[in-house]
Formats: sequence, C-alpha cells, structure tokens
Amino acid sequence: QVQLVESGGGLVQAGDSLRLSCVASGRTFTGRTFSSYHMGWFRQAPGKEREFVAVISTSGSRTYYSDSVKGRFTISRDNAQNTVYLQMNSLKPEDAAVYYCAAGRWGMDVDSYELWGQGTQVTVSS
Repeated sequence: QVQLVESGGGLVQAGDSLRLSCVASGRTFTGRTFSSYHMGWFRQAPGKEREFVAVISTSGSRTYYSDSVKGRFTISRDNAQNTVYLQMNSLKPEDAAVYYCAAGRWGMDVDSYELWGQGTQVTVSS
C-alpha cells in the first residue's frame, strides 16, 4: 500500500522549471496525521547515494534547503490537501535524478524519515 505518491517529473531542458507534488494516500501514518510530519524531498542519481534536497516543518513555517538547490527550489505544503510540493526553477543537468518525498522528523538525513514515496524521475538535458 503506497502512502506517499509523487508526480510531476519529466524531461526538461536546462533552465526550465518543474513542480513536483507528493500526495499522502491517507490521513493516518502509524497513528499520526499528515500535518504531524515534517516533509522532506530527496533525490538519487544513478550510482549515487540518496541526497537531501529540502525539508518543511509540520505547519510549513520553516524550510531548509541543501546548498546545491538554495535559491532555485522552493518547498511548500498544503495540509488541507495532504500535499507537499517542490517547485524547481533554473534546472541544471546535475539536478537530474529520481526525486522522493518522505515523512518523518526534521532532518537532512534519510534516517530521519520513516515513510517514503515511490519516486518520480526528473531528467534535465543540456
């Protein structure tokens, strides 16, 4: 049973934009609601480890980004819709990866998160 479902990936050219979405399939995750989880975005390129991208607090009041995407990507959430977004602008070839959303504690490590989506592919051509 998939609990987080990403969408919005695709093939774009360098400099283009994409908006990824991640929708929770239910309001309860091991006894907690969507609004009780910090939500993160990670990415993983072929042959590389999963890399932190961004995180947003439970209410959406705080965000944090990796240096590689800061100023270009924006994470947001709509708790009423059980959805977290990642707006990606000025995409670079090095941004190409499978992007995953995750729910868990505030953190920049994969171990901070307990629930993961299936991933959505982002390809950036030069």
